[in-house]
Amino acid sequence: MVVVKHQPLADKLRPITLDEVVGQQHLVTPGKPLHRLLTNNSLHSMVFWGPPGTGKTTLAQIIADSLDADFIQLSAVLAGVKDIRSAIEQAKTNLPQVTVLFVDEIHRFNKSQQDAFLPHLENGLITLIGATTENPSFALNNALLSRLKVYILKSLDDESAGQLLDKGVQSFDPPMALTEDQQLALIAAADGDGRKLLNLVEILQDYSSGGQVKDEDVALVTTGQ
Repeated sequence: MVVVKHQPLADKLRPITLDEVVGQQHLVTPGKPLHRLLTNNSLHSMVFWGPPGTGKTTLAQIIADSLDADFIQLSAVLAGVKDIRSAIEQAKTNLPQVTVLFVDEIHRFNKSQQDAFLPHLENGLITLIGATTENPSFALNNALLSRLKVYILKSLDDESAGQLLDKGVQSFDPPMALTEDQQLALIAAADGDGRKLLNLVEILQDYSSGGQVKDEDVALVTTGQ
């Protein structure tokens, strides 16, 4: 019988403060936009635009938690207008607490679904944080986009990916021992996607024994061969 594992490594290591975020230094370090928002205890609606695995969901959660806001999460792949209405009703019951409504893959919503947010943004009932891998100028309608500040997230560079990789390998007991070449192979295979990098590390741990990692296991994880 297969026993279901505990939470995935990427979720286990999910940052809970801006200081713990790896990468996105142009947004999260002192003096940068998101850091200034939280320092000033301020909030506005926004959309995070960037490749997969760059921390869009994580940043939205950190913002909500840091400002003691209620956090409602929807996926535009699965949700519809009914789910939006339900979230709005929840936001009403939360008053006077601020509600952050996070919509992952917001570009998947059609025009009418996007328009459903407008009156609630206008009256301040919700603060909307969207996440998208598509250019918001083309993926979102103008009425919604005009009410959102666009923040661009970048793929992890090799230095940031190396920091995240180190967190991943050190999370095991005993820690996973990787050679420099093995680390570089994992970083290259992840291609700037932090979630993918940690998933590769977790799979590699499944193949390894006692923290010892073989080159052939790294090759299997990164290339499938």
